Amino acid sequence: MAEEGERIVRPKRIFINSLDSYTGRNIGKYLSTCVAGASLEEAEEGAEEEENQSVHDATGGVPKQGHFQVVGTVAKSPDKKLNFPVETYVVSNRDELLNHLLESDVIIYSITEELSQIEEASWAVSALHTEIENFDNQKLFILISSAMTWARSKPLDPDDPEIPFTEDDYRRRKCHLNFKDHISVEKLVIKMGKSNKGKFSTYVIASGVPYGAEEGILHTIFKEAWMGETPALSIYGDGQNIIPLIHVSDLASVLQNIVDRRPRTHYLVAVDDSVHTLEEIVKCISTHLGPGKAQKVSKEAAFLNKELTQLDIDHLLVNLRMEAVFLKENFNINWVSQTGIVENIESVIKEYKQTRGLLPIRICILGPPAVGKTTVSKLLCKHYKLHHIHIKDVITEAIDKLERLVKSPPEEEEEGEEGPETWQELLDSVKENMEQNGGRLDDVYVIRFMKEKLKSMPCQNQGYVLDGYPKTYEQAKELFTSEEGEEEEESRSKAPHFDKTITPDFVISLDASDEFLKNRVINLPESTVAGTHYAQDRFLRVLATFRELNTEDETVLNYFDEAEIHPLHIDVSKDDDPQYKDIIKQITEEVGEPRNYGLTPEELAELELKQAEESLSREAERKAELERLEAEEEAEKVARWEEWNSRLEEVKRQEHEMLEAQSVPLRNYLMKNVMPTLIEGLNECCKVRPDDPVDYLAEYLFKRNPQIE
Repeated sequence: MAEEGERIVRPKRIFINSLDSYTGRNIGKYLSTCVAGASLEEAEEGAEEEENQSVHDATGGVPKQGHFQVVGTVAKSPDKKLNFPVETYVVSNRDELLNHLLESDVIIYSITEELSQIEEASWAVSALHTEIENFDNQKLFILISSAMTWARSKPLDPDDPEIPFTEDDYRRRKCHLNFKDHISVEKLVIKMGKSNKGKFSTYVIASGVPYGAEEGILHTIFKEAWMGETPALSIYGDGQNIIPLIHVSDLASVLQNIVDRRPRTHYLVAVDDSVHTLEEIVKCISTHLGPGKAQKVSKEAAFLNKELTQLDIDHLLVNLRMEAVFLKENFNINWVSQTGIVENIESVIKEYKQTRGLLPIRICILGPPAVGKTTVSKLLCKHYKLHHIHIKDVITEAIDKLERLVKSPPEEEEEGEEGPETWQELLDSVKENMEQNGGRLDDVYVIRFMKEKLKSMPCQNQGYVLDGYPKTYEQAKELFTSEEGEEEEESRSKAPHFDKTITPDFVISLDASDEFLKNRVINLPESTVAGTHYAQDRFLRVLATFRELNTEDETVLNYFDEAEIHPLHIDVSKDDDPQYKDIIKQITEEVGEPRNYGLTPEELAELELKQAEESLSREAERKAELERLEAEEEAEKVARWEEWNSRLEEVKRQEHEMLEAQSVPLRNYLMKNVMPTLIEGLNECCKVRPDDPVDYLAEYLFKRNPQIE
């Protein structure tokens, strides 16, 4: 039993609509880790004194009531179960939903993503208002609305349009034409909370565009940058429009403060301190995640982007300055990104990649010549959508890039970036070095170009398959050892400090005997061998060199062992399959599932088409096989029928011959002993013409019977 004066506090239950949506999932995940009353640890300015008394214990301190219990609705049973809510509901009717709302202490409805939630939020706050008298304790209803309800508000001072809007100006707000329903719900929620604040308090949050985690409305820009399929990200319009933003975790922290504090102000603006234009946001994302370039296009071009919805376009084109004065003065917010996305872009990108599982896969394929490194590398690149890194391609690409930079330097040079003179000098030295070495390039240049390639954004985003390089311990050391802090690290330990951003995660060593490799090269077509290192004499030299480099203690495989990246050895000679199916299977089992966006709509359509064609082909084959079997069965049936008829005729013939043979004695007997008397009797009967010929004939035969005579 509880001691006298001790009060058992029930965990606070928070209902969130659409837990499987972007905002619902991330807000719910955040609140599920929060302890009730934690945001009250600092000064409680701006909180209602009467309401705050209910969350203080008898000693006046803040009670630690345990973590919030998060519950909520989902659109359908999720494939992957959410691990943070206590309960999730797939609601079929409003009565059932109302029961769940009445069981909760705090009800949070977000109408920023799904338009269908607008009508449900209106119903929910109205239905709860009608049940006020039945409440066991005070309930809070919090509506997360959009700053788009301020989009057409007139400037506070026409002479100074840079003055931001605050919570105090909410009565003057004018909404975007597509957000009239949002502002209607806002007004309804505020109205419903005025009649009985002791039992039912309502709050409205005008939220900036949420970003962070999966990135929400900004996801299309992040995805385009990560994919790297376009030379420049698009800035719609002049790009000078200011977009109010807030990190989704900071928005969740605002909700936590409202639940704990229950402030007097019931309409709140939730934005960070940044004043970023669309151009600044896009350029920042492009620089740190994408191709590094951005270009301005018309606003109408946004509608041609299939990834963008009307809701996304409205938010990206809004021009609105807002300041969350009340939050900064009265709330204790544990800011994740108070200064905005541009200043915190690195942490935002890191969170984006981790949340969506967009982590690079770095693979190195090693082995002797003709073992199949390039073939396996290309197959892995296709499977995992990685970049194929081959030494010849890297050198060619680097030289082409230098020639382009020399001919047409970029208009905007970043601070500290090399100029045309440096590029020309490097290009000349590279060409001179290749001429002196018979077309080969020294390691110092190769490693420089390789590092630049591995540090490029595509390789950092998706990953790579390094084909047959490095070849020696020294090359691996020069390529993968980190330059920063190298001396300090080596002074503490003999092991080198590895640059984890470019060092491969998986090393595959394809093995085969010399005899197997020689036979493989001998059997190659002449057209394939001509002009390559597969020519007999050259191949033997290359193979001998490879064996020499891999017999000493310091081999490239030893380097990876020291880095605790233990190579996977695969014997190619055990299964000489030109498609390398078993080898690819072994590697994919080691590496795991792809870490990307999966198939594109075009690839998905192509796959579905291919599957449909294969299905039709299988159906045609099945139908042809069925027709063939039916034809064979019919032919066999006709053959059996003909054979049966033939045998039946033979049996009839044999029976006829047997009967003929058996009838000869009887016929002879009849001709000798019966027929003469019978003919005489018939003749006599014809002469006499008796009244009963049969009786007369019988009597005649009886009298003339040879046995009687």
